[in-house]
Amino acid sequence: MIVKVFLLILLTLAVVSSTRGADLLPAVFSPGERILFQGDSITDGGRGRSLDPNHILGHSYVFLIAARYGAAYPEQHLTFLNRGISGNRVSDLAARWRTDTLDLKPDVLSILIGVNDIQLVSIEGYEKDYDALLAQAVAANPRIKLVLCEPFILPGAHTTPHWVECQTTVKAMQAAVERLAVKYHAPVVHFQRVFDAAARRDTPADYWIWDGIHPTYAGHQLMADEWVRTVSAFYGKPAAKG
Repeated sequence: MIVKVFLLILLTLAVVSSTRGADLLPAVFSPGERILFQGDSITDGGRGRSLDPNHILGHSYVFLIAARYGAAYPEQHLTFLNRGISGNRVSDLAARWRTDTLDLKPDVLSILIGVNDIQLVSIEGYEKDYDALLAQAVAANPRIKLVLCEPFILPGAHTTPHWVECQTTVKAMQAAVERLAVKYHAPVVHFQRVFDAAARRDTPADYWIWDGIHPTYAGHQLMADEWVRTVSAFYGKPAAKG
């Protein structure tokens, strides 16, 4: 009898703990929503190209966000999709936008693109191409929730040799993302300020971004946390009852 009571207590505590976990995680999505992440290698995260659920989302901030929400809200039947491709620029997104974005019919579309465009395209071209992608997404689904993530850098092997040029270009891209966010009534995830703040801690920059461009696992956790904070503040709502 004592053993049964003890097991019942443990089960109750587990249920309460799980419920509290969901309560502590901001409710952002509606039941059945499809959440698509687009971008370059930072989003790609070494994702698999098959349906293997162990690898399909890669090991970037996308995986961390999907893992938290999938565990906290299983009754919502959310679908997380990752179509980031390493090395992509905004023009590469345009070339595959139909098959890798519009045809997937996302309810939420998060985009992080730009670091590969440094030294290769003009800011005007970057903004024009980005604008065209967003216009197509809204035309396909006027109710789509857009999330624009600013490109970012820290000092590192890929950036330090051309630091002034890289920083100037990235700041201009960030300003372009801000303008597009205003135009399309979307939130901006300010990754740069998060990494700048992290780099001011008693840790070297490469603890967060190992080469100036690609985050470490700790850096991806910062990104996931900031993405959730930003999106929940902009689109958040009471959790749906399942």
